[in-house]
Amino acid sequence: MILFLLGLISGIIGGMGIGGGTILIPGLIFLTDLQQQTIQSINLLSFIPVAIIALIIHHKNKNIQIKLSIPIILFGLAGAWLGSFIALKMPSLLLRRLFGVFLFAMGVYEIFCKGNDGEEEKK
Repeated sequence: MILFLLGLISGIIGGMGIGGGTILIPGLIFLTDLQQQTIQSINLLSFIPVAIIALIIHHKNKNIQIKLSIPIILFGLAGAWLGSFIALKMPSLLLRRLFGVFLFAMGVYEIFCKGNDGEEEKK
């Protein structure tokens, strides 16, 4: 039951564009004894249907800029290939620790460095 709730919460967060993996990966680390590479693979697989649903909704609301998206997608594909290759060569514990450092750095950035995203401009 807890894994179903984990999937639901990560899907909600993913649909918001925040990244469901920020919930799913730590959740699977604490709830299972799987290797980090397997956990990240599960995250990537679960991301596909979540991304499709979110993409459909964002497309209906005209929130997508195709010209901006194309180079990001192309270089993202190259980065995904390279990142997967590196992740499979890395020890699971090191990969887990690097992911933890990444999440910590993103949290610090969001708390201390991120602006108010134009909230003042909208008023």
